Parts: sequence; structure tokens; C-alpha cells
Amino acid sequence: MSREPMKLVVVTGMSGAGKSVAMKAFEDMGYFCIDNMPPNLLPKFWELVYESGNINKVALVVDIRSRDFYDEIFSMISKVEADEIELGEEVEMKILFLDSSNQVLVSRYKETRRSHPLAGEGRLLDGINMERKLLSELKHRASVRIDTSDLSPRELREQIFENFQNSNTKPTFQIQTMSFGFKYGLPIDADIVMDVRFLKNPFYIDELKAKTGQDKEVYDYVMNADGTENFYTKFFDLLKDIVPGYKAEGKSNLTIAIGCTGGQHRSVAITERLSKDLAKLGYNTDISHRDMEKSQKKVIEHGNK
Repeated sequence: MSREPMKLVVVTGMSGAGKSVAMKAFEDMGYFCIDNMPPNLLPKFWELVYESGNINKVALVVDIRSRDFYDEIFSMISKVEADEIELGEEVEMKILFLDSSNQVLVSRYKETRRSHPLAGEGRLLDGINMERKLLSELKHRASVRIDTSDLSPRELREQIFENFQNSNTKPTFQIQTMSFGFKYGLPIDADIVMDVRFLKNPFYIDELKAKTGQDKEVYDYVMNADGTENFYTKFFDLLKDIVPGYKAEGKSNLTIAIGCTGGQHRSVAITERLSKDLAKLGYNTDISHRDMEKSQKKVIEHGNK
């Protein structure tokens, strides 16, 4: 059984033209990405990747950090092309060249207060012009050229997706729904946090205390309590309005955290319902209950004393 064609994308171009944004876009498309590796090491790296058989999509960012890199870039490309013929396997290699106007590049460097790798002690514009001259042949050989002068990061991502994604490798937007207990601290990776400690607490019902929001009795208690349905309807309507905006801005993962006191009852029940309802809207969802088992264990241990 023959293996799938391997894909190699060399991401290069003018310093400050958006290679960091491009790298994140390729990661979202499932590429194995590596940044700033000296070009003379890349042929050996490619051989190791190919022999492993575990990776079939690789994106490499190559910068000009010195004049020597110019010749090494072409040496690396020629070596990969030679390996393609020698191995007798199909290797799809493309060069993505990111460009931008001198005016925009100068503005970006001044904004970040970084120095151009070829400017040295001279003027910033001199370094940019030197780099543009050195990269002229590579730009000519590029499979895809994108001018980022007037592009936002989101627009650049969209153009990269259009040029490099296959019909079966469309970028995914993943929603992680999480319950947690405030007594154990806020989740630092949450994008949206909702506090549901105002809802009626099953903890004070003896037959529900040791259960969790995943148990039907607790779930029904939380959902049927006064105020729950009104709150949930308004909260979910809000999410339906704002989640598409996160996706449109190029965010690939969104974490929605629901918190109650211990993360065992109310937050778990709301998170369970929220995950299912978001999935019904067509979103890829994943669910986790950070503190549920920890809180339940403490309740049980306390009850056994």
C-alpha cells in the first residue's frame, strides 16, 4: 500500500512580512512546523522526517539572518528535489514567499522596535533593500506569492488556507467547554468564564451531595430550579451571537469555562448541556470537568468520617 504524497512548504520572504502568522496557519492545517532552522541542516531533517513515516505535511520557515543563508536556501531546495527523484516517492514541495512594501515593513519594525537582521549599524531601509535584492531569485521561484501590505493577520490566514488546504484538511474550530470550582482557582486558559454560583445549590440536598452534575438527579435539579432556564437561554443566545466572531477572526480554539463553588454540581450540569447544544449548531466540541472528581472525593471522605 503506497503512502500519501508528502507535502513540504518552505515559508520565506521579507522579514516582517508575516511569517509568524503563516506558521500558525499551517499548524492549524495539521502541518508539522519548524521555525528558524539553519538551511544547511534542513536536508538531513527532511530525510529523518521522511524515514519516520509518521509525518506527511511539513512547513519550514526560513529567514535570511545573514548573507550566507541565501546560498544555503537554494542548496536545501535542490537537495529536497534530488531526494524526491532518488526516493521514487511523490513529494509535493511549494515555496510560499511573503512580501510587503518597504513603507509597511519600516512601519512594522518601528512599531515592534526590532532591528532588521541585515541592517547592522546602518539604516533600517538599507537592510530591507539588501534583503529584497538577495531574495529576488527566490521570490521568482516561489509557487505562491502573497503581498501582506494591506492584509490583516486574519486575511493572511485566509489566503494561506485558500492556497494550501485540501478539501479534507479544512481548518477546524474547536470549542472546549469546561466546568471548574472557584475554590480551586480560575482556569488560566479560559476565553469566556461564566459564574453560576447564583443558581440553587444541590450540595445542600443530602441525597444529591455526593453526586455530580452528570447524574440525572442533580442535572434535573439544576435545570428545573427557579431562574436556571431564563439564565441559560440568555447565555446561550449570547454565545450564538459571539462565537462566530471568534471563528471569523481566525481563532482555532475557544475555551468556555463554567464555574460554581466546588465544580461538582451546578457548573457540571450547565457545561454538559452547553456542550451538547453547541454541537447541535455544528461546532466541534470537547468537554472536561476540571474539579468534579476532586470535589466529589472530598464530599465522600467527609461523609464517611
